[in-house]
Amino acid sequence: MPGRHVTDHQMRLFMTFRQTEAVPAAAAKAGISTATGYRLARDPRLPSQKKTPRGRRRRDPLEEVFDSEVVPLLKAAPGLRPIAVLEELLRRHPALGAGVRRTLERRIRAWRALYGPEQEVIFRQALPPGRLGLSDFTDMSDLGVVVAGQALDHRLYHFRLAYSGFGHAHVVLGGESFVALAEGLQNALWSLGGVPAEHRTDSLSAAFRNLDEDARVDLTRRYDALCAHYRMTPTRNSVGLPHENGAIEGPHGHLKRSIADALLLRGSPAFDDLGAYRRFVDEIVGRRNARNGRRIDSERPHLRPLPRRRASDHEMVTVRVTSSGGFTLRKVFYTVPSRLIGHRLRVRLYDDRLEVFVGASPLMTLPRGRPDRKGKHDQVVSYHHVIHALRKKPMALMNLVYRDRLFPREAYRRTFELLVERLPERQAARLMVDLLALAHDRACEAELAHCLEDGLAQGRLPDLPALRVRFGPDPARIPLVEVKLGSLASYEALLGTEMIGGAP
Repeated sequence: MPGRHVTDHQMRLFMTFRQTEAVPAAAAKAGISTATGYRLARDPRLPSQKKTPRGRRRRDPLEEVFDSEVVPLLKAAPGLRPIAVLEELLRRHPALGAGVRRTLERRIRAWRALYGPEQEVIFRQALPPGRLGLSDFTDMSDLGVVVAGQALDHRLYHFRLAYSGFGHAHVVLGGESFVALAEGLQNALWSLGGVPAEHRTDSLSAAFRNLDEDARVDLTRRYDALCAHYRMTPTRNSVGLPHENGAIEGPHGHLKRSIADALLLRGSPAFDDLGAYRRFVDEIVGRRNARNGRRIDSERPHLRPLPRRRASDHEMVTVRVTSSGGFTLRKVFYTVPSRLIGHRLRVRLYDDRLEVFVGASPLMTLPRGRPDRKGKHDQVVSYHHVIHALRKKPMALMNLVYRDRLFPREAYRRTFELLVERLPERQAARLMVDLLALAHDRACEAELAHCLEDGLAQGRLPDLPALRVRFGPDPARIPLVEVKLGSLASYEALLGTEMIGGAP
């Protein structure tokens, strides 16, 4: 057709029809004129082969410097970025201008494709079912999760089977420790119902980083014992090569984004307690496992059976209770009942709690505290443990090291600030200790906090006598009721029988 160029496709159609048709018929079927058909019959080259290569429209701005200056730089430093090369060229030749950046990047990319160094090749692996399970940790603090009004600085332990994609996640409050790994891994295996032949980690570099040689050997020994208990072969990927753990590094990001999306859909990152947040994460992981349900079910028969019991997933530590009414463990001070002063306690140290024993007898469970990132000590304090001593020494409250941690709720802390502002120190300390004692004796901590909040809203001080009347009688004034038990003979008389010689 006049004014339209013949395409390679039309040329190929014409040559195909030309084998069995005359030129006019072949040209008509190819959608070209008869004259064009006779012209193409004389020159069977494709239209694209007849075009002359387009020449350069402007002078090459790098013609004088690329081979003489850029190439030596690329050979001397293969990892040099194009922007660094540009900055060096502009320093040497200011007249070049920043407009040559894209041209330089294309020329460097083309040169490296032809003459650059060989790059590392990632070899994708096809693993059989039941062969490999992987563990790793990922930081979750940037999601802004809030638990009980406090920002939650935490990590997520993540376990995954390489074949089926089965996943398990466990919220970790501390760092990448052996305790967190042991608890998360065992939860994953018992949830799965089987054990893979091999378990791979990233060398637990975060756990090893600040440990001395003896501690590193001990940690390695404990990890090997854990894997031996489950008959798994422990392996570690090479340091600095995360792609060797690629079967879990990629899913890390997917899981983290899924949790972030679910928080947005939920409308709030705030949770009442840690258990609610853990259930929230478990639900997300469960939905991901449901999508891989068939593949997971096909892998389960290839897993090894679980042992009869779990292995130890805690550290055992012995501490001594000091005259301060507590003990210090890992830069954290914990209060305990004062009757334990001078005793040695056995402590099972978990990721989120401490289980305290006197000998072999369980005593209590305490939430685990941690020092801040700068190493400042922390305190885990319960006013129930020290209130009887504060009654005798109320002025000790004024400069108490852990005073802010002693108040069980925010209302108590604000009430103390108001008391200090309006009353003399001795009177303020005595009244605050009496309020804490009231919460302890009458078991009315939450209800009393509501009353204190009402008083703070009205700007008035708490009325201790009125509060004592409101929250029930004084235990010291409750009358003692003596119950006298009747003799067994009276019961026999009611039944119509007699005791003869000690037998009915």
